[in-house]
Amino acid sequence: MGLLDRHALLRWVAAAAFGGASALALAPASAQGLLPEAFFNAPFDATAPTAVEADELIFDAQRNIITARGDVVLGASGYVLRGQDLVYRRGSGELVFTGAVSIRDPAGNVASAADLKVTGGLKQAFLNSIAITSSDGARITADSAEYDQALRTILDNASYAPCGDCIDAQGRRIGWSVSASRVVYNADDGSVSLENPTLALLGVPVAWLPYLWLPDLSDSALEKAPRPSLDYSESIGLKVEVPLNVYSTKFTDVIFTPTLLTRQGFLLGAEWVQRFDQGSFRIKASGLYQFDKNAFTFADAQRDWRGALQTSGEFVPVADWKVGFAYAAFTDSAYFEDYRLDPGRAAVNEVYATHLTADTYLDARVQQFNLLGANTNQTRAQQGIALPNIRVEKSFTLPPGAGRIDVEARLLGISRQADSSRVVNGVTYDLGYAGTRLHGMAQLAWQNQMIGGGFVATPFLGVRIDGAHYDNTSLLASAPPSGNLWGVTPIAALDVRYPMAAHSPGVTHLIEPIGQIVYRGAASSKPGITNEDSQSVVLDDTNVFTYNRFTGIDRQETGLRANIGGRYLASFDGGDYLEVIAGQSFLLAGTNAFALPDTTQAGAGSGLEANSSYAVLGAYAGGTGGLKLGGKAQIDTAKLALARVGLGASYSQERFSAALNYRYTAAVPAAGMVRDQNEIGAELTVPVSDYWSVSGSTYWDLNANSFLQVGAGLMYDDGYLQIGAGASRTGATHIKPNDTRVTATFRLKAPAGFDIGYTGPGVAP
Repeated sequence: MGLLDRHALLRWVAAAAFGGASALALAPASAQGLLPEAFFNAPFDATAPTAVEADELIFDAQRNIITARGDVVLGASGYVLRGQDLVYRRGSGELVFTGAVSIRDPAGNVASAADLKVTGGLKQAFLNSIAITSSDGARITADSAEYDQALRTILDNASYAPCGDCIDAQGRRIGWSVSASRVVYNADDGSVSLENPTLALLGVPVAWLPYLWLPDLSDSALEKAPRPSLDYSESIGLKVEVPLNVYSTKFTDVIFTPTLLTRQGFLLGAEWVQRFDQGSFRIKASGLYQFDKNAFTFADAQRDWRGALQTSGEFVPVADWKVGFAYAAFTDSAYFEDYRLDPGRAAVNEVYATHLTADTYLDARVQQFNLLGANTNQTRAQQGIALPNIRVEKSFTLPPGAGRIDVEARLLGISRQADSSRVVNGVTYDLGYAGTRLHGMAQLAWQNQMIGGGFVATPFLGVRIDGAHYDNTSLLASAPPSGNLWGVTPIAALDVRYPMAAHSPGVTHLIEPIGQIVYRGAASSKPGITNEDSQSVVLDDTNVFTYNRFTGIDRQETGLRANIGGRYLASFDGGDYLEVIAGQSFLLAGTNAFALPDTTQAGAGSGLEANSSYAVLGAYAGGTGGLKLGGKAQIDTAKLALARVGLGASYSQERFSAALNYRYTAAVPAAGMVRDQNEIGAELTVPVSDYWSVSGSTYWDLNANSFLQVGAGLMYDDGYLQIGAGASRTGATHIKPNDTRVTATFRLKAPAGFDIGYTGPGVAP
């Protein structure tokens, strides 16, 4: 027996067909109670509107029974029947009302019965005129419904409106509806096909397709349905994109995407999606002849024809395994950005296999990296090819009280044609050297949590083995020579915490002092010879209690360190909370890996260069009232000065929202950042009527005393339909200076949680 799921729009329509065919049956009736004489003698118009309302609709395919359950109301031509359940036995054609049934005829006569059997000549009028309103207000109508199989339902001239009549208390038209000349729902595979579907907004038809097929009715499938979009930039003008699903079956979709560009002409896209029982692949192509190629300043973009080809696929050959691929080719690397197109997986061409279970993870890939944006062919040659990139993780849970063993292994090979180097305010960043390198790492670790006397102690013992080879073809003097490097790193650590809890009226307090001692006896902090995957480190509250803060395997911490700090949490009875995390790291002995010279400047400005690191603080507060507060800070304790600060506050209540953000980063000359960054911004959304709201945002560069970004927008939202537009403009000191963008928002919503839509791209501050 399957319960109607109204969470997805078209699944709701299909399930309503099951219930509609069962419930819409009324005729001169016989009841097991006494009815007034000639109770049903009032004239009956078979063409008059009919309707049935119920809390839920249930279809039992095995017993061939359809049930409308919960406060059922059945009405036609002035007759109104009310009862608890309405049961339709399709095999016998019997329709029975149960549970304190009341009957009212057009003259106002009222009768009641414990059960009511409905038969006779008016049944067909109900079967041929469906109108169902659910408990959440949604309404489905159809001229007729039929069943060619137990699992297939067909509706003719069907429509769905999540807002019922879609007229509010003031008589204004709201929401959206969808109608189709024919809807076929197959419960076996969950697919739905619609012939001539039409979408109406605020009662006005706005979009039509000759045919639409959806492989299933889950939210994930509906999110992928093609939808129009609107965008704007100075170089391409106004962009209007209207995807069309021109061919669709259970296994195949062909989508054409004609796009009008007021400055550049006509861009055509096409996509082929092919599904199989164990996976799928897609091929997507797009291109255009540019009307005004001089609108672009990037040399590679100044050509007559521009376009791209993108492919990807993923398959599940056996349980717990996935294999896939992705490949993209394009005329120039700025094509996607210039034309506001989704690059998808174009940044990486790869073939991969992944295995995942509760205690095992394996991922093996061969990858070619494509640098997108305004980059020349020489710049793209600086991107490496990963051959291979393999990661393995495995956990073994020991007998109770014995702890856990974790095994981790990585193998990363990089081949690069040209050196990747740049200078930022006089500081050189050598991000990648030409040549071929291979680095393998394996780590075996044991840890066990022990509790006693209020203390929680977690000892950690491990060993790491590294092997690396580099074949140098670089032209840079800073490149390491060709050679091999082997290393063994013993690791020992102890994490000790003493959580203390207290309760006072309305609030529970948790105070947790934390202390760690970590030893890593590495002979070299550079086991990878070159640095491909450990180029960025910033100390904050998320990694202050971490044994190795480098993000990859090419660099590692060395020596003996102590990490000291704690955590405070206040949980209020009403659901609000306050959390504070603070800590600092100290190098007690050995070499400070973050202070060693590295041509990628990995440690510069990290807060870990000194033997006594920056102190870090994180504070967060929020709850049920709509107000959220958060902040992070790095404090240089040697100078008693702030190195980094980020503060944010937001408030949201119904349709009103506000946010205030502040960011400060002190200059780090060693990393090429010669000036402080000091920015503040505010965002505000204010309702101006029942359904309309206006929004604005501004971000200001305090150091340059000029705007960083400004924006404004207008939004309509009646709870079912959301339509909006916005515009933003960046200032001279923005990462993308003097850029103007227009965004569009379009969303369809329903009370059960259905929500699909589109929001055009914008510039994030």
